[in-house]
Amino acid sequence: MASSSSTSSLMSSRPMDSSSRYRPVVPDHHQHRQFGGPSLDLQLSISVGTIQAPSTCCVLTGPICDFSDAKTDSSCVEALKWQAAEQIKLAAVEKAYAERVRELTRREMELAQSEFAKARHMWQRAREEVEKAERMKEKATGKIDSTCMEITCQSCRQRLKP
Repeated sequence: MASSSSTSSLMSSRPMDSSSRYRPVVPDHHQHRQFGGPSLDLQLSISVGTIQAPSTCCVLTGPICDFSDAKTDSSCVEALKWQAAEQIKLAAVEKAYAERVRELTRREMELAQSEFAKARHMWQRAREEVEKAERMKEKATGKIDSTCMEITCQSCRQRLKP
């Protein structure tokens, strides 16, 4: 019943000697644990109600290391070596993931800065065009005013006021 392939895909290379020390009770889908030890699910409550016993993933069926004979000592050492190797593998995977996320974040920042620069340039061009349109409007208004001043009524010979 103590199959190492049921706990995790990363633990498939675990030696069968050390994995037989733990008996899986409930598969743990919420935590990605790399050790076969018992779960430390602590419940803290202020209410008066009863506290339920924590659900454990694995129950210890024997001591981790028996120092009585050399065979169990070597299997215990192998299990510890395997755990250390798995930790190193997991750390390498996490480091690679962090590097990838860092690179993607850097690219997104560069893209955002580029988009911001484009938006600023477009805003500046639009502002210049508005200023140009306002100058043209003022110039046209001035011409209309001067043209209106030159128009005189033919019957009364008075100048037309705008």
